[in-house]
Amino acid sequence: MRSARIQRDQGLGPLVLLLLLVGGHVVSGTESSDYSEAEVLPDSFPSAPAEPLPEFLLEPEDAFIVKNRPVQLRCRASPATQIYFKCNGEWVNQNDHITRESLDQITGLVVREVDISVSRTQVEELFGLEDYWCQCVAWSSAGTTKSNRAYVRIAYLRKNFEQEPLGREVRLEQEVLLQCRPPEGMPAAEVDWLKNEDVIDPSRDSNFLITIDHDLIIKQARLSDTANYTCVARNVVAKRRSSTATLIVYVDGGWTEWAKWSACGTECTHWRSRECQAPPPINGGKHCSGSMMESKNCTEGLCARNKKISIEHASHPLAPGMGVAVYTGLVVALLLSVIMVLCVGVLAYRRRCRHLHGDITDSSSALTAAFHPGNYKPPRQDNPHPLHPSAPPDLTATAGAFRGPLFSLQQGVNDSPHKIPMTTSPLLDPLPSLKIKVYNSSTLSSLELPADMCIGDGEILSLKSVGTVGREREYPGHTLSREPGLSTSATLGNLGGRLTIPNTGVSLLVPPGTIPQGKFYEMYLIINKWDKTTLPSEGSQTVLSPVVSCGPSGMLLNRPVVLTLPHCAQLDTPTPDWTLTLKTQTHQGAWEEVLTVGEETLSSPCYLQLEEECCHVLMEQLGTYSLVGQSCPPQPACKRLQLALFAPRAPCLSLDYSLRIYCIHDTPHALKEVLDLERSLGGVLLEDPKPLLFKDSYHNLRLSIHDIPHSHWRSKLLAKYQEIPFYHIWSGSQRPLHCTFSLERGSLAVSQLTCKICVRQVEGEGQIFQLLTDIQETLPPHSPLPPGGSCLPSSQVGPYAFRLPDSIRHKICASLDAPSARGCDWRLLARSLGFDRYLNYFATKPSPTGVLLDLWEACHQGDADLVSLATALEEMGKSEVLVVMTTDGDC
Repeated sequence: MRSARIQRDQGLGPLVLLLLLVGGHVVSGTESSDYSEAEVLPDSFPSAPAEPLPEFLLEPEDAFIVKNRPVQLRCRASPATQIYFKCNGEWVNQNDHITRESLDQITGLVVREVDISVSRTQVEELFGLEDYWCQCVAWSSAGTTKSNRAYVRIAYLRKNFEQEPLGREVRLEQEVLLQCRPPEGMPAAEVDWLKNEDVIDPSRDSNFLITIDHDLIIKQARLSDTANYTCVARNVVAKRRSSTATLIVYVDGGWTEWAKWSACGTECTHWRSRECQAPPPINGGKHCSGSMMESKNCTEGLCARNKKISIEHASHPLAPGMGVAVYTGLVVALLLSVIMVLCVGVLAYRRRCRHLHGDITDSSSALTAAFHPGNYKPPRQDNPHPLHPSAPPDLTATAGAFRGPLFSLQQGVNDSPHKIPMTTSPLLDPLPSLKIKVYNSSTLSSLELPADMCIGDGEILSLKSVGTVGREREYPGHTLSREPGLSTSATLGNLGGRLTIPNTGVSLLVPPGTIPQGKFYEMYLIINKWDKTTLPSEGSQTVLSPVVSCGPSGMLLNRPVVLTLPHCAQLDTPTPDWTLTLKTQTHQGAWEEVLTVGEETLSSPCYLQLEEECCHVLMEQLGTYSLVGQSCPPQPACKRLQLALFAPRAPCLSLDYSLRIYCIHDTPHALKEVLDLERSLGGVLLEDPKPLLFKDSYHNLRLSIHDIPHSHWRSKLLAKYQEIPFYHIWSGSQRPLHCTFSLERGSLAVSQLTCKICVRQVEGEGQIFQLLTDIQETLPPHSPLPPGGSCLPSSQVGPYAFRLPDSIRHKICASLDAPSARGCDWRLLARSLGFDRYLNYFATKPSPTGVLLDLWEACHQGDADLVSLATALEEMGKSEVLVVMTTDGDC
């Protein structure tokens, strides 16, 4: 009976049998035969416990990509039969997972751990406003469980602080607030404060407090708190330092108590004193007010007679013997003074004569050497090497580059006073009384004429460009290379002039009066090649203009010159997207900030006038300059680029054929550089360059070719597209950037090529080239004229360099320089011309109107008619100046 029951229950499985055995219902053979079946088998049995849902022991955490290093995401769950990552709603490929499996020693459940790697490219290619995210999904027999989302972001830290601490002077025990707003960054920057380069720890010094807004509060200023304070922002990618703020804690002086009265003196007075020592003035504190000594009568008026006697005695004339002694002493002192003055004068005269002996040359030889025509050859010198480096240089080395006369003193009676007379007659006869003093150094060369030798309008310079193209000059710290098409030079004097590098948009305006009267300088203007200079951009900054050198760097200027630089910043947005900075290069090669547009102060050495495609810099120090910029939150900035398509010059004799697309700055210089490069490679520009706005969005530039006639042509490109990395374009550090599409035709008989080339920034703007060309047809070179045009000469000297005649300029300055109560002065002219962004710069100049007119000349190079200036004056109500312009000028 029992055996039958067990056999009948065998289908219940081992679990039921185990329960029966444990419960004591399986008995030995001696048990009673009345064992009831109902007591052995219950109506229902408990089922096996179900496997629980997966539980995450480790979830993926937020991560930041620093530079180009990928990040690792990891998760761990138990029990789990499978774990996979899902990123931005899409499953990550199984092959990209690294899986590890183990057994929990306590629960006996399976534990799975999975890793994946996320690269910068994956994050940059994400489209939309949401950040890149990933999460884990784990499976078990009971179902699935999802982890929290982990966000992956590209780390960065802007350069400029939103607010920097400012130096102050405060009284002792006064509360001090130093503000700091760190640069924008991802992740948000942490802030430390430095006191004389030591980190401030408020937990150790309770007098300091750092707020949640990163401001530093000094509760009660102590003398020991006088120091330099710096705000330091840092995150995983970089560390930035603010400008240093100097805090001075001063103490105003205070008196001590009065000392005791002195004994009564012979004048019947006694006195007492006190000192400013309680406390003494410290760190520029105010000195005590009041007198240090006090006196009064000590006999209550009883000494009045004695005082009268003393006064009468003092007014009595000197004794005869004493008077003679006094007068004798005065005469001796006077004679000694005269002798000393004469000795000093003689010594100075001899010193000057020795100084002038080595650098004053005979007038005939000086003029013969410096002012002969270009075909003149100097006689051979017995000793071509000077014995001393300070000896006068051989001026014939540069005189050979002159074309035409240097001076023309002949002027016809009917000649206009503003015209330069031309002559081919002999230059200057030797003037016995003329002496020329010659200076020469590694950075400066000039000719100095006597101040009494006046050069009037009839003696206007007619110099031409004298720079030797292709030579190099050594300057402290670096070498400036003068290459054809990238440099120009000319010898300029007091009349000024203009240097222009054709087809580049780069020029230098030297207004009249900039160079002192009687001096002449060989001035130069050079565009530095990218492979021969360090670039000024750093961090998230981008280069917006060519790097330009103007010089000589050591010359002194009487007034500002105007340097014009083309730029590629997109500026026609309703809100400012750029933080623009002008930088200069030191002699050691390092770059320093000169000014940031919109943040000028009275100490700013320059003024920058910004236009849509170029900027004009008023400066009084020549050197190497460039314009850089970076995005101004919250909107990303855009650079103007050009896309230029080139192909080999026809006819093509090979089966291989290539198309090259350059991505360059939208500046005349950048296009000229590529045209010159392709000309040397035998390439031809197929059509006008196309514009493209490139956004500061970390997205690459993607290029692809489409609609190739596959029956005759084959693309050798294995991938669907090519890309130029974002940073290569944005930094401007690699020029020129291009991609090549290599094609192969089926036979030499194939000559027609049709295709489309698409160029676009990922998640940004793009352009399409529709190509239809005959590769065997010889086409004339397609070379568009860049803005800023080739019709302008490389240098203009004297009045011909300026559109505004000198007489009109003087009358406008005389009318507008003086301040007007109605405001109808140079300030209104600045507003009318659009030069009023920072008027304080012009207010510090001796003639604000003259500087404004110099800037107007630079802004209207090539199209400088007087209509715009006349319109501005008419709106100001300056009718008297308009009459002058109508009669004297060409309006």
